Amino acid sequence: MNGRDLVRSMKAVGSAGAAQRLRTVRAAWRARRADAAGLPARGVERARVPGPVQDVEPGPGGGVVRFSRSELRITVAVNGAVFWGWDGAGPEPSYALAGRCPEPDPRAVLEPDKDGGWRVVAERATVVVSRHGAVEVQTPGGVTLRRDLPPRWWEPVDGGAARWMQRSEVVADARFFGLGGRSSGPRLRDGVYRLWNTDPGHAFGPGDDPLYLTMPVQLVVADAATHLVFHDTSWDGTVTLREGEEGAGSGHDRPGTSELRMSGGPLRCWVMVGTPARVLLAWASLTGASALPPAWALGYQHARWGFGSEQEVRRIVAGYQDRDLPLDAVHLDIDHYDEHQVFTVDQDRFPKLPQLAEDLRRGGVRLVSIVDPAVRIEPGNAVYDAGTAVDAFVRDAAGQLVRGEVWAGESVFPDFTHARVREWWGGLYEERLGQGFSGFWHDMNEPTSFAAFGEWTLPRSARHALEGRGGDHREAHNVYALCMARAAYEGLRELAPQERPFVFSRSGWAGLQRYGGTWSGDVATGWPGLRASLSLVLGLGLCGVPYSGPDVGGFDGSPSPELYLRWFQLGAYLPLFRTHASLRAGRREPWEFGSEVLAHARVALVERRRLLPYFMTLAHLARRTGTPYVRPLWWGIPEDRALRDCEDAFLLGDCLLVAPVLDPGADRRAVQLPRGRWYDTATGRAYDGPGQILVDAPLSRIPVLARAGAVLPVRGEDGGLELEVWAPARGRTGGGLVVPDAGDGWEEPEIERYVTRWQGRRVVVEREGEDGVSAPPHPVRIRGVEER
Repeated sequence: MNGRDLVRSMKAVGSAGAAQRLRTVRAAWRARRADAAGLPARGVERARVPGPVQDVEPGPGGGVVRFSRSELRITVAVNGAVFWGWDGAGPEPSYALAGRCPEPDPRAVLEPDKDGGWRVVAERATVVVSRHGAVEVQTPGGVTLRRDLPPRWWEPVDGGAARWMQRSEVVADARFFGLGGRSSGPRLRDGVYRLWNTDPGHAFGPGDDPLYLTMPVQLVVADAATHLVFHDTSWDGTVTLREGEEGAGSGHDRPGTSELRMSGGPLRCWVMVGTPARVLLAWASLTGASALPPAWALGYQHARWGFGSEQEVRRIVAGYQDRDLPLDAVHLDIDHYDEHQVFTVDQDRFPKLPQLAEDLRRGGVRLVSIVDPAVRIEPGNAVYDAGTAVDAFVRDAAGQLVRGEVWAGESVFPDFTHARVREWWGGLYEERLGQGFSGFWHDMNEPTSFAAFGEWTLPRSARHALEGRGGDHREAHNVYALCMARAAYEGLRELAPQERPFVFSRSGWAGLQRYGGTWSGDVATGWPGLRASLSLVLGLGLCGVPYSGPDVGGFDGSPSPELYLRWFQLGAYLPLFRTHASLRAGRREPWEFGSEVLAHARVALVERRRLLPYFMTLAHLARRTGTPYVRPLWWGIPEDRALRDCEDAFLLGDCLLVAPVLDPGADRRAVQLPRGRWYDTATGRAYDGPGQILVDAPLSRIPVLARAGAVLPVRGEDGGLELEVWAPARGRTGGGLVVPDAGDGWEEPEIERYVTRWQGRRVVVEREGEDGVSAPPHPVRIRGVEER
């Protein structure tokens, strides 16, 4: 124990809540002893590189290139994705992939290249392997996008997991995005980013890293093409990024670099090349379609740690209803549990929870329950007893239950990497459904275990099933929450087969979108936290997780009326629109900030409800194509350098450009426009891009612009679907997609395709189908044309 750890533990014991603090000291010591006994000591290591090429073996979609000290398997899949794995690593087993690996592309063949190397030529990319093991990814036109230098391994002489390093170079103009939920970005600057899901233990802002949801997924955007690279290993690691520089040093370009260092696991990766849309489509085909939320989950949701009682919940809901403010869901935090124990209810404060849920549902408001993974060690606790009976909990290397300290006290943790445990846990949601809950948010599932020193998680030596392969927490940690989300999603599909499960999780990994979404976690209250909120949503969408959002207003503290309103206005255009705050934070109800804020918040809420059909359409498109709801401005034109560097505005689907106010005191702001004509939706004024404009941003609204020619499905005054059409520029056509949805269930609605054009002095809107064009089946309202 070093001096810093000693100071931390003494402070923990001496502060308020001494009994629990003392348990965190004990938990930290237990974890340290468990790792000392259960992890192999890292002794002498032997460094290794591939060495020179020896021979090759062609195979479906590519083949195997053998070097003197390693071998490389390359396969191009039918969807255009390229896989390669060193030392015999194949695509499976993998927690990221959905179902079976895609079939190899029979047109891709391994053939000799110059200087003794080899290459695989495919439709969307060419992969060139040098005679010493460097791997180059090129566009079909021969432009090099990425060059992975020969990897290096450090292998313990006495056996055990080898750590490894892969250094890569990208073109000088490339920009990095992704790596999961990052508070700085969405463009990732030079720096070191850790790949280890982490509860920071405090409210975070820009620069805090790592956070709750990391994943080794990089989206690299350059003039020549976009590519996504995914290193499929869940072990702890770091990514060191350095952007390139064009014309650096005597007029020569300096390439950008990415250096990945992993503490173990296979060295294998997938690479997809093309436009951003094509890349994310290929990524979704690998990792799975995103879960489709019920329509109510795309509305406004109110949460708080500390509602306290059924009466308080009813009072808050009545506050929204009395003020005619739309509300779609209320979230209950751990304080509704009996002494914080999962799958229980405090009968004193919530004596008639099913009745409360029924009453709220009649008024159009759903109840959402928090679910933590930790189970308190207490014989007589139904969940603990049932889990013990099926041997559901994680054990250490000596076979003893791993004990941690969480809100409920001393607890054990289900091993979600075991199919039997997932099935048992999924069945527990029957109790939640019986209490009237319609949705679930997973918290503390990095997993977090409080400790006075060391890491806030399980010992790295803790044993996990890993689908029968066996292993420890070094490999299981980052996929723990992903497997918990799977358990809930699959359990809910069995328990309520007619309804779409609504699950979102604080932590996760590649493929989380199959089971639901995520949220920011404990973002700090302040203007930097507001900016971090947008970074997280954009970055997660580029990693294939389209449904996310922040704690509007920040998790801690009391936002000023201006900050709260600007955060609220941003949240109204993000997929998950939810206010939330901690037990000791200020209120988050709109009427708590004065009449002016209330009036402006009402406008944002009404507009969100009006846009619900558009959000539902975006949800269906995300499910079918992998395209996120919230997209960076460069989405359709990544070669536009000005857009590539813009981080304070975003596209909501194809139709809208949203420019939130992220700084105090601003009543105007600059907006970088993509090419084409854009209409200010508040004033109707038209602007032509590309270029930068200055627009009004009064406290009453944030700038939102509509693309000329767009067809926007909205909720009409009668509650039915209406098409809001923005006039195309003269001489041009426009259009859009609409997916009408009943709000729940598993039917796949047909995508309606519309085209807009000028016909004389009026705008015509037609639906395109297999039988030609026809009149729209919905009311149409034309905007962007002067009334005549």
